[in-house]
Amino acid sequence: QVQLVESGGGLVQAGGSLRLACAASGRAFSSYAMGWFRQAPGKVREFVAAISWIGSTYYADSVKGRFTISRDNAKITVYLQMNSLKPEDTAVYYCAADRDRFATRSLYSADDFGSWGQGTQVTVSS
Repeated sequence: QVQLVESGGGLVQAGGSLRLACAASGRAFSSYAMGWFRQAPGKVREFVAAISWIGSTYYADSVKGRFTISRDNAKITVYLQMNSLKPEDTAVYYCAADRDRFATRSLYSADDFGSWGQGTQVTVSS
């Protein structure tokens, strides 16, 4: 399994930006798709973005055009750049690693991911 630690959350005003980072451990990081999910109080965990092991990116419609996922395999880290933040983006954000190495998927859901970080809080004030 891959161990994951998120950082970069915090409090920001609407319209502002934050960059989340997820540091991974494990020698096979580059062979796993990585994802970001979020969970707001009283709501189910939802998909935010994913990046495949070959660098293809996928986004939820609610964040498309505002968020950017990227990965640095040399630093074994995945990032989520969040711009034009809205109060409805407030949630705990979780980083996750795919269950399978070298997986090719057209859609991502929480069931596709087998390793999870502890989460980082993002709060957007209006």
